Amino acid sequence: MANRVSTLAAFRSRDFRLLWGGQTISFIGDAAFIVALGWRVTDLTGKASSLGFVLAAESLALLTTLLWGGVLADRYSRRLLMIGSDLARAGVMTVFFALDASGHLGLNAILVLALLFGAADGFFQPAFGGIVPLVVESPMLASANSWIGIARQGSVIVGPALAAALYGTAGPTVVWGIEAGSFLVSAGALWLARPRAIQPPPQLGMRKELVEGFRYVVSVPWIWTGIAAATLILMVAMSPYTVLLPRVVQSHYHRGVGSYGLLFSAMAAGMVVGSLAWARWHPRKWRVAICFAAFGINDLGIVVLAVSPWYELAVVSAAWRGFWIGIGIAAWMTLISELVPEHLLSRVLSFDYFGSFALTPVGFVLAGVAATVIAPTTILAVGGALGAILWFVPLLWRKVRVVV
Repeated sequence: MANRVSTLAAFRSRDFRLLWGGQTISFIGDAAFIVALGWRVTDLTGKASSLGFVLAAESLALLTTLLWGGVLADRYSRRLLMIGSDLARAGVMTVFFALDASGHLGLNAILVLALLFGAADGFFQPAFGGIVPLVVESPMLASANSWIGIARQGSVIVGPALAAALYGTAGPTVVWGIEAGSFLVSAGALWLARPRAIQPPPQLGMRKELVEGFRYVVSVPWIWTGIAAATLILMVAMSPYTVLLPRVVQSHYHRGVGSYGLLFSAMAAGMVVGSLAWARWHPRKWRVAICFAAFGINDLGIVVLAVSPWYELAVVSAAWRGFWIGIGIAAWMTLISELVPEHLLSRVLSFDYFGSFALTPVGFVLAGVAATVIAPTTILAVGGALGAILWFVPLLWRKVRVVV
């Protein structure tokens, strides 16, 4: 019973309930959108490389605003920054809906909208990570971060199924409308929330405050090595998986959009279980080692999916990936929330996101181009194997392995 109370502790906070509820709806919209987008772009152009360019455009725009978003979130209201980002992204999705409904949606328009969407998203992510400690007390952070992970990944069970059902019946435009509406729900929930106020540090100027955050990151071995590992691994493992999965489902498994969505749902189901496991377990020792090892073990699932001749085994491998990713993300976010000083939190998170995803645009483009001469399954297998190995490299350093 004690574990049960601990697992649900974050929901004692009204503001966390509002944050969690609004983000759950937004996550469902995001999950439906990414599946429908992948299939729409592939249908529109017939090329795996096209989706790579779209995802690269969004990622580059996000990286452009991310670090400044972290500085602003440590200076001003994180809640208002999130609301502004939600409204901006709702506007982008409304234009996306109108263009597709009128028959004027082409690859160039998608690229422009991806740039605008990513730029707005860059202001949201650091503020979102930084607002969690302001709506729950410190002992509830493991519960809060785990339940945010559950919401994020639970939505990937619902979202892809929703996208697959609507794409083949009502058409993709309905999915774009749902995504726009989900941002409005998120903004409304945030408007009602009243997170704890913090006293911002004296303003030193945007650049000096950015440097202050960077110096903190490089002074903490487990943070900078985790970011450095993610930079390489997301490029060689995650980027190819995201870009090439539609092609693998089509050409390797000879299946359609429903089977593509099921892989997302299976991974999300595993992530929900992994997040719940962390919420109940949340050990106080060896958390960095557990976090990095979990990320490494998950990448073995990419290898299995790439080499398996059976779609059913691919589904199991996706669930396997999800379980370990769920543990890894919940552990990482709990460590960051607990150990980073509050006035630096959003800047540290912005460097985390920026560093982790810095090379994903390169990975998206290279994966799409490489797939024209190399079998997509080979690219995924090699990338997954490299990822599994590289996550264990930082743990060879004792300062990283035993810090907490």
